[in-house]
Amino acid sequence: MPSSALVVSDTSPLLNLALIDRLDLLRAQFPEIVVPRQVWDELTEGEEGLEALRELRDDTLLDIVEVERSDLFVEIVHELDLGETAAICYAVEHAADLVLLDERDGRRVARRHDLDVTGVIGVLLRAAKTGELDLENELDALREAGFWISDDLYSRVLSKADE
Repeated sequence: MPSSALVVSDTSPLLNLALIDRLDLLRAQFPEIVVPRQVWDELTEGEEGLEALRELRDDTLLDIVEVERSDLFVEIVHELDLGETAAICYAVEHAADLVLLDERDGRRVARRHDLDVTGVIGVLLRAAKTGELDLENELDALREAGFWISDDLYSRVLSKADE
């Protein structure tokens, strides 16, 4: 059941869940996900998964917001891409409960600003713990879609699902 937490997402978790046809997990876990315009622009640059993402936006699960170039934005954009920067800035400025980020540098910056972070694997892991999916199959699908997962991380995630 979705919580009422403020959740902000970067591009990668949304795109990768779309690529493996598991955007349904977002609806199951969150009542709404804030997506900065910069992230939406990155998502709409390609065609893969776009129709499903537009459906989520039209169904109001995804709330597209404008993020201004604040001092924090200017500071962070030197380290990260526009989508990650906008997601982190919005999360900091609105005291988000969770940020969906996959890239290591983005996660590092988000944690530096005391944000709670999870990514596509975390969303899958949450669903696996409630019995909503076969985690190994979904991790394999992610890999097939081009999402890099080290063998060590793959094993650790499967172990966590069994805890």
